Amino acid sequence: MAVRRRVLERGERVHIHAPGVRDRDEYLTLVRRSRTLQRGWISPPRTPDAFAAWLARLRAGRHAGFLLRRNADGVLLGAVNVNEIVRGSLQSAYLGYWIGAPFARQGSMSEGLALVLRRAFGPLRLHRLEANVQPANVASAALLRRLGFRQEGRSRRYLKVAGRWRDHDRFALLADEWRAGRR
Repeated sequence: MAVRRRVLERGERVHIHAPGVRDRDEYLTLVRRSRTLQRGWISPPRTPDAFAAWLARLRAGRHAGFLLRRNADGVLLGAVNVNEIVRGSLQSAYLGYWIGAPFARQGSMSEGLALVLRRAFGPLRLHRLEANVQPANVASAALLRRLGFRQEGRSRRYLKVAGRWRDHDRFALLADEWRAGRR
């Protein structure tokens, strides 16, 4: 029996929805299948406890999480996080994302991130989204540029990934730039 989920945004080929407990097994299986692709780039939840902790962080309100699924069959493709949402005069957050190894380089994340941007600059009312990418991750930097992000600089030893502090290139997109790019 297929699990019914509330679709938040739908594109031509993919849609996004908020993650829940029912997504755990499929999520963890995809993470496991994608270990080689993700090694050194990101550290998504890999255990049932880590997945539960991720859901708890999302419920706390400073983070928004989205699962990316294929429209045709509902298969899980990846995940996107809008992290550390700061309100007040900043209205800003950090973007994190990953695609499952079987679905890499097929355009699904481009469409999925575009749906998340619609959400971030619409209902979430953000002014600025920042994404930080390791310099060697050329594909991810190209994805951000395609979506209208601008590179603002490099943050030295910015984030600890796989046990090492790694430099990251800092990209950002403002709500008004995003709106202008949609015209």
